[in-house]
Amino acid sequence: MAILFHDFDDITIRWGTDSKKYGLYPKDVIPMWIADSDFKSPQAVIDALAQRLQHGIFGYPSESQRLKKAVSLWEGKRHAFEVTPDWVTFIPGVVGGLVCAIRAFSRPGDKVLIQTPCYPPFAASIENNGRRVLCNPLLLKEERYEIDFGHFERLCQDSQTRLFILCNPQNPTGRVFSEFELREMARICMENDILILSDEIHCDIVYPPQQHIPMASLSPKIADYCVTFISASKTFNLPGFRTAVTIASNSILRSRIHDVLTANKATGQNIMGTLASCVAFESGTDYADQLVRYLKKNLDLAKVKLKKTKLRLVNPEGTYLLWLDCREVTEDPDKLMEFFVRKAKVGVQNGTDFGEEGRGFVRINIACPHSILDDALRRIQDCFEDGISQATVA
Repeated sequence: MAILFHDFDDITIRWGTDSKKYGLYPKDVIPMWIADSDFKSPQAVIDALAQRLQHGIFGYPSESQRLKKAVSLWEGKRHAFEVTPDWVTFIPGVVGGLVCAIRAFSRPGDKVLIQTPCYPPFAASIENNGRRVLCNPLLLKEERYEIDFGHFERLCQDSQTRLFILCNPQNPTGRVFSEFELREMARICMENDILILSDEIHCDIVYPPQQHIPMASLSPKIADYCVTFISASKTFNLPGFRTAVTIASNSILRSRIHDVLTANKATGQNIMGTLASCVAFESGTDYADQLVRYLKKNLDLAKVKLKKTKLRLVNPEGTYLLWLDCREVTEDPDKLMEFFVRKAKVGVQNGTDFGEEGRGFVRINIACPHSILDDALRRIQDCFEDGISQATVA
């Protein structure tokens, strides 16, 4: 089969499309905050959706065996994770699925462990459902975050800790956890009878030589304690469809998630999101490979440009998100937003959104054409050269 080349340099105007990404800041600000990309989805996905629209009838869908098989084949081919289609359960997005899992496997007042800085909906989903958040802060050493295993184990030994939400690749730090790290976290969780909810939505965006290892792929015993959450949304830019799946080899875990989904009337699928995900997983290998290579060039560009500033880049091993240490400029979150948004005209996400450990940091999304990223980095660099950063934080 001939390789199809995707033009990631193409700029698509997104104003007027009800885009959350483009609706937050004024038009003179380059939006680089939320984690959706500025790349069109694969042409095969667009064509399949267009053809389905021509049918003209969009009734209630049946459970898609095609998507279950597509997920199984993708995980096996891409990540050496052998998944039986029956292990797959449809959920209304990863966050919606996590909420259902939190309700399924814990009770109000129980504790749920997360690693900070972390994706904001984790803590919100825990607290909004009457559970308590336990934070295991990742430790920044040089340009890389590491796990404090001693602290992790102490938190797991708390008799009220029921769940651990793992984010791998980690958002916002970009860590891709090693086999040793995954096995050690799994060992501690299993010894303390803690279930692992593994959010692996960024799993396809990993920079060589790093490699994504699904937690549940490590052993049948670990898989028995694990529910994996994946979606085509990050890799193929489909988040608006709110389509995702869980993978669980343990039939008891699957059954309990299904019961909560049913009780909350959340079992229905998005008919177009299901189709888009099927086609993406079935035919998206070339697109995903080219995307990672393109993002790596964006990352290399950012490294060069940011060296000329006082901002320190935490070197990402995966995701299309940059975690910038701005503490040499200021730790004040309001002053950081003043600098980036009002002065540089670059719409970043404030680090404090990811927990107190994010104070003095910002997150930047580099999933955009080279020309847009170059413009944003130039704006930031110019502010430093003009001395605006000093004036802003004075």
